[in-house]
Amino acid sequence: MTLTLHPNEGIPGQTRHLIVILGDQLDQGSPALGGLDPGQDLVWMCEAVEESTHVPTHKARLVLFLSAMRHFRDRLGELGLPVRYRALETQSDPTLAAGLTADLMALRPNRVILTRPGEHRVMEDLVATCKACGVELEVREDSHFISSIDDFRRWAKPRKTLVLEHFYRSLRRREGILMDGKKPVGELWSLDRQNRKTFGRKGPGLVPAPLCFPPDATTQEVMELVQARFPGAPGRLDGFDWPVTRDQALAALDDFIDNRLPSFGPYQDAMWTGAPYLYHSRLSAALNLKLLNPREVIEAALGAMVQRELPLASIEGFVRQILGWREYVRGVYWTEGPEYLSRNALEAHQPLPRLYWDAQTPAACLAAALDQVLEHGYGHHIQRLMVTGLFALLLGVKPQAVHAWYLGMYVDAVEWVEAPNTLGMSQYADGGRLASKPYVASGAYIRRMSNYCDHCPYDPKVATGPRACPFTTLYWDFLARHRSRFGRHPRTALQWRQLDRLGATDLSAVRQAADDLRRSLS
Repeated sequence: MTLTLHPNEGIPGQTRHLIVILGDQLDQGSPALGGLDPGQDLVWMCEAVEESTHVPTHKARLVLFLSAMRHFRDRLGELGLPVRYRALETQSDPTLAAGLTADLMALRPNRVILTRPGEHRVMEDLVATCKACGVELEVREDSHFISSIDDFRRWAKPRKTLVLEHFYRSLRRREGILMDGKKPVGELWSLDRQNRKTFGRKGPGLVPAPLCFPPDATTQEVMELVQARFPGAPGRLDGFDWPVTRDQALAALDDFIDNRLPSFGPYQDAMWTGAPYLYHSRLSAALNLKLLNPREVIEAALGAMVQRELPLASIEGFVRQILGWREYVRGVYWTEGPEYLSRNALEAHQPLPRLYWDAQTPAACLAAALDQVLEHGYGHHIQRLMVTGLFALLLGVKPQAVHAWYLGMYVDAVEWVEAPNTLGMSQYADGGRLASKPYVASGAYIRRMSNYCDHCPYDPKVATGPRACPFTTLYWDFLARHRSRFGRHPRTALQWRQLDRLGATDLSAVRQAADDLRRSLS
């Protein structure tokens, strides 16, 4: 089924409210659906070509969104709600604006109701479309989140600098999460120091694999559509097994809580060859599609801590990712506005290397992390920050190119969460608005947190010559290039003083090697 028609579709003017549901708003409790009258109102969904192509997009991300949308459409139909669904096979609308314009002209509803989108571009297009068609638009705030945009703005307004830790603590206090009266449970707000363990030489051993969801008929139909319609899209589909329904997302949550959450905290920063998921939840895609609510995810973790006496470090580390970073980056995205996307504080202009699209590089860590993205559309936060992101930062890649790659290549990417994480935390393009210092390191960090260097022709201790680790070469070059900006920064001064370890001759050789590397990759 590709199209469900409204009972009064053939009678213009009989639709009271046209309720727009976007591909990352698949929540039966969506604010836009509040007050819906099946006899007068119509749910509107659209598979627009632009949403699949405005950045080069991984085949798995295309399948995830389209399959989840179709499953949600069918669920609304089971509940007796009328849905106007514009599918790629039948309408092939070039943009959401084009599809919406066609139906506004045909149906002439009194009002369009929309939950705030997760992207400035989409918001602006839909506002402009309704205005051009002379139809009233009601935008409802997204109740999916624990902190509203207004909450964040009130918190941020008096502050000269934004600090995640301060915001996280304020939400913990307000929501009573992991609190013992006015104090944090365990007396510490952060257990990060306990959550930086590595696996050692023996490796992770047997880690319970995450629950998989083999493609059903609807997902298989979408996979065939994507292969036919977007044959040049990057990535592979052979192992697609992401949850695409509410029931599957709940099952994935239970599986994580039961099998991987107890060990998540200590090893959340570790990496290992051939182990893409380790103890990570793999829930971010379901959360960002709104198949899961962050409150229920946090409550499940807190409940397991009490019932099963799970370690506080794992619970706090997991809660921090959802209550802390996820809410924080959304607040930054909407507070900073569309201009945030164009920032380039470090004046980086290198093109994104081809290896990000084919994983063809001798550097074992990059090859592993990038091939994993091509295979699964996935990487956990340290692979994103300290491998793929770090390399782009050290190389000096234009941050907007990095942003576009992250937005299209990770299945869980939606701009409100991806852009601040990429442009702010990973690339420092915002000049310290989101995170006060750039996250830079040499190849030694990757050796400490993984086994990648065991299979690599490069030595992370070497900065020049045939065995030089590209991360180490570019790290020293980055320090030299940005000494004036960070040399006296209170959080980075010690790191920049390391430059004094290099003599003028060695530093000149490093700078030359870095220039050669940039030329070879561009």
